[in-house]
Amino acid sequence: MRKTNRMNAVSIDNLCVEFSAKPLFNNISYVINDHERIALVGKNGAGKSTMLKVIAGLQQPTSGTVSVPKDATIAYLPQVMVLTDERTVREEAERAFENITEMEEELDRLNRQLAERTDYESEAYMALVERFSHLNEHFQMMGGTHYQAELERTLQGLGFRREDLDRPTSEFSGGWRMRIELAKLLLQHPDVLLLDEPTNHLDIESIQWLENFLTTSANAVVLVSHDRAFINNVTNRTIEISCGKIYDYKVKYDEYVTLHAERREQQLRALENQQKEIADAKAFIERFRYQATKAIQVQQKIRQLEKIVPIEVDEVDNSALRLKFTCSMRSGDFPVICDEVGKSYGDHCVFRGINLTIRRGEKVAFVGRNGEGKTTLVKCIMGEIPFDGMLKVGHNVQIGYFAQNQAQLLDGELTVFDTIDRVAKGDIRTKIRDILGAFMFGGEASEKKVKFLSGGERTRLAMIKLLLEPVNCLILDEPTNHLDMRSKDVLKAAIRDFDGTVIVVSHDREFLDGLVTKVYEFGGGKVREHLGGIYDYLATSPLPALPLGECLTNSETTGMKPSPKGGAGRGLYAEQKALAREQKRKEKALQEAEEKVTQLEAAIRILEDQMSTPEGCQDVALYEKHGRLKAQLKQAEEEWEALI
Repeated sequence: MRKTNRMNAVSIDNLCVEFSAKPLFNNISYVINDHERIALVGKNGAGKSTMLKVIAGLQQPTSGTVSVPKDATIAYLPQVMVLTDERTVREEAERAFENITEMEEELDRLNRQLAERTDYESEAYMALVERFSHLNEHFQMMGGTHYQAELERTLQGLGFRREDLDRPTSEFSGGWRMRIELAKLLLQHPDVLLLDEPTNHLDIESIQWLENFLTTSANAVVLVSHDRAFINNVTNRTIEISCGKIYDYKVKYDEYVTLHAERREQQLRALENQQKEIADAKAFIERFRYQATKAIQVQQKIRQLEKIVPIEVDEVDNSALRLKFTCSMRSGDFPVICDEVGKSYGDHCVFRGINLTIRRGEKVAFVGRNGEGKTTLVKCIMGEIPFDGMLKVGHNVQIGYFAQNQAQLLDGELTVFDTIDRVAKGDIRTKIRDILGAFMFGGEASEKKVKFLSGGERTRLAMIKLLLEPVNCLILDEPTNHLDMRSKDVLKAAIRDFDGTVIVVSHDREFLDGLVTKVYEFGGGKVREHLGGIYDYLATSPLPALPLGECLTNSETTGMKPSPKGGAGRGLYAEQKALAREQKRKEKALQEAEEKVTQLEAAIRILEDQMSTPEGCQDVALYEKHGRLKAQLKQAEEEWEALI
């Protein structure tokens, strides 16, 4: 259902947005071109979500314009939506095709008229035939009678089963209803797709499907996300919002991080030089203010100071966000043992026959599609719900549990300080403010009421509560939701350094990578054990995400019945998937090598421009850096040539 005409660029010109006379954006200009996939980045409060709302036309700027070409369409997925529950999943998704439905009804009406009329030679009849042909051609171009297949393909890619499509949306959680809204946007194939944290409610398979869709089937995309693996796999351009300005990088996020650090280093050096220049000028003025022979020079210095435009450098919170989970007494050798564990709700079997043993000190991940029982098994381990079979929590096991809704369970009327003060015991009470400061709740922030905290702040506060409990087994259910990348990195380091046992339920591949050494996959009422890290599991996963081009199962499209144990069909598919994965890996490696060469060449040009200035030609550090970049460029070119 792709449009044949492509849009011209969406242009953002001299955009200014103010809140209470405080500028959020100041004269920002850039262009969104067709097929660009842009990541908007910046610290919390920089204005990323506001930028998406302005582009979507949902918020008016203080000044400036957003120019959208005629007939171009823009679709927007916010973090929070008001959802209705009046239709089935299929009916709700079909709303994306309302224009096709109208065309179909009009074609039926025209067809009836053609069948009833007999004036075949008249101009009116020929005009009717021409109108029918033109509308039918447009109808087929927009998807025609095949849109149901695309609808099912998209919903299944986002995790819905075929039997789910005729269920009322009211039977699904908010996260699943958000998937329906996302599906509706994808099915419209807009010219510009604006996504604000689209992976918050998706599992790993659905995230991979969405990555594939956005890179192969979407037009222009602008997204905000804290999922590093997702934005690295999807985007090819990074726009940073900082101090009311933007910095535009034609690279993916990881490369942007390196360039951002270099730019900040240059800014700090320039700021230092400017401060020295200002200090020297002020000292000169103060020293010779009252000497008549220096009056002209003093006035020159004063005018010089007035013309200086202060260099702005975005503040970085350098407070030490140190996480240290305290491991209590040594637990038994096997903290968790499951023997034929099962759980059902009425006729619905969540899982059955689970047999697993988690050893002391292991760090494992629970993964799988949403609704397959990951959180349910965690609740069984915690003793919160009854179950079948035997589940044993080992000797001296003390569990610290972070639930998905842990942050929402905090008392909104308490302050940050009071929240921790109520759980702190003994000598630790004298160090509450130090602990809060380490978690970026220093000063006035500690007196803020919980109800005014952001989702990320609430999550950090809930983590502090968990830190105060001496435990030897951590069970963390989606601990990274609403955390920014910096906080996730610090949490990951703390879990890695924890001496006890860890069970993590998460869909964040970057977070799990290098953290866990075993993966338990939940699916089809079973739990399968995979040794190795998260990417080892994904490389051999027997339950791949539904491909973009596949709507029905193999048995439905070919008439063949699948083997109960996978058989030759699964082996052939696995082989094809492995070949495709290897080809994609090679193409990705070549693309990355080319981008690296291009980026290094650009960096060298910038450096040479700096070296050509009077100040730069005397800067030894610039020449040293130039030499290092030249060496890196030579190596990058050799790597690129080896891949051709």
